[in-house]
Amino acid sequence: MPMSQSTFTILLGGELSLTERLRDAIEDSRFIAADGGMRHAAALGITPELWVGDFDSTPDDLAGAFPDVPKQPYPAAKAATDGEIAVAEAIARGARRLILAGALGGERSDHALQHLLSAVSLAEEGFDLLLTSGKEEAVPLVACTIELDLPKGSLFSVPGFSELRGLTIENARYPLADFHLPFGSSRTISNVAEGKVRFSLRSGRAIVLARPYDLSGV
Repeated sequence: MPMSQSTFTILLGGELSLTERLRDAIEDSRFIAADGGMRHAAALGITPELWVGDFDSTPDDLAGAFPDVPKQPYPAAKAATDGEIAVAEAIARGARRLILAGALGGERSDHALQHLLSAVSLAEEGFDLLLTSGKEEAVPLVACTIELDLPKGSLFSVPGFSELRGLTIENARYPLADFHLPFGSSRTISNVAEGKVRFSLRSGRAIVLARPYDLSGV
């Protein structure tokens, strides 16, 4: 399936910086906006194919700037976040790779945490995910192997959402091999990339949080 048909970027309400890595990631993507996440559309120079949410965080001037984008409104007293609804719409339209832009940081730490948890759950279902603020990126790590192309000297961490078994980190300042990480341990916080970093995990749920523009580890 062509990338343009299977990759969807969900515009969320968190912070978003227009970095080169962000622009490269969303190239040839389709777009769905979740409520106030539409504010990123103009800065990115794109027009989403759908705009969902209860629109409680959408100012009138933003609504007027995109009059031709189909809206799919939901009541405020709904059983899912606007972001979750947008992701479900993308999957219904054939998404296999999901980029959650504006998923990290911002004023709502509860939403940011939920984005991370949802991403791990979707990764277990076989979806490919990237969460990004432009300056910071997150990729779920479940029972699989992934490789991230990070600049040498950039910082990353691997917080576990459960006990981790068989964790291996290669091409990093502090490598690990077949490591057992107890739940709640800080052992995998603040590592430094030596270039492309390879992660593998035998069992458990984790997230790789990277700061590709933070080269303080050089």
